Amino acid sequence: MALLDLSVSSVELTRNICDIPSVSGDERVLADAIHDAISALAHLEVYRDGDTIVARTNLGRPQRVVIAGHIDTVPINDNLPTRDTVVDGIPVIWGRGTVDMKAGTAVQLKLAAELVEPRVDITWMWYDHEEVDADLNGLTRLARTRPDLFQGDFAILGEPSNGAVEGGCNGNLRAIVRTHGVRAHSARAWVGENAIHKAAPVLARLAEYRPREVPVEGLVYREGLNAVRIRGGVAGNVIPDLCEVEVNYRFAPNRDLAEAEAHVREVFAGLEVEVVDGAAGARPGLDAPLAQEFLAAVNAEPRPKYGWTDVARFSALGVPAVNYGPGDPSLAHHDEERVPIAQIEAVEHGLRAWLAGS
Repeated sequence: MALLDLSVSSVELTRNICDIPSVSGDERVLADAIHDAISALAHLEVYRDGDTIVARTNLGRPQRVVIAGHIDTVPINDNLPTRDTVVDGIPVIWGRGTVDMKAGTAVQLKLAAELVEPRVDITWMWYDHEEVDADLNGLTRLARTRPDLFQGDFAILGEPSNGAVEGGCNGNLRAIVRTHGVRAHSARAWVGENAIHKAAPVLARLAEYRPREVPVEGLVYREGLNAVRIRGGVAGNVIPDLCEVEVNYRFAPNRDLAEAEAHVREVFAGLEVEVVDGAAGARPGLDAPLAQEFLAAVNAEPRPKYGWTDVARFSALGVPAVNYGPGDPSLAHHDEERVPIAQIEAVEHGLRAWLAGS
């Protein structure tokens, strides 16, 4: 059984939890370690749902903040165990999960253990299956079983933001564009119809597509529509009868999911389109009083979040939410994933100062 010592620094804790592999669907060992460590803290009420752990203070404060972080990662590719190194003169921890988002999770665990008397009540959430389909997300499950745990006046997701504050997030939609043909022997191709060749217009429309840059409440969100996977082919001597192009649409939070789907269908008009996954984005929500206090406390100029994060889940529940965590988002899922040690320390300092009221 893996053990976590929450008395070590958030930097050391980052190394420790990254070195416990937790690819989506295989989070149990890390979830057990977090649950055991958190359950030993008398000032927190702990609840577990599968591999999602929730810990709350109940001090009767007039305001409650929800602080959440996922514990899963994308697949490992020879980038564990972690190692300390220096890149461009900056000390970093290198390895899978350091950016997305175990450094942020380590900061949260450290603060959850040490902030016994915060100025607001805090609900800490560490959850599974964030890196896969939205219906598998631990927070989706938790919202069904314990919706009361999401109640709060403000929420912070520890997603990588280079230690800055990123408001809202883009929405995310995945669709399959299919083309059909007729199988035949490749020596007599004229007898069949090649479904892969018929996919050429799909790729042409994607190549010609020009994504929008959309201002929403003072932040400019950049969209994107891209092919992310192609499936087709039967054998080396068979004309294929089916080709599937999977496309991913990242859309600004001024569009809801229905509008995003309508846009994708418009782009691929005349072709078969099946939407297979989608999650709405979130508006910045930076006008909330607690959000303004938080921005002032950490001395941050807000930026837009281009990727999808679970701030959208809180926004849909009427809880304004931001992303605030160590790590460069452009290195999330990268094989050279690495987080500056100074950013881990800075995010811990910013959150600690605000939550402790010091």
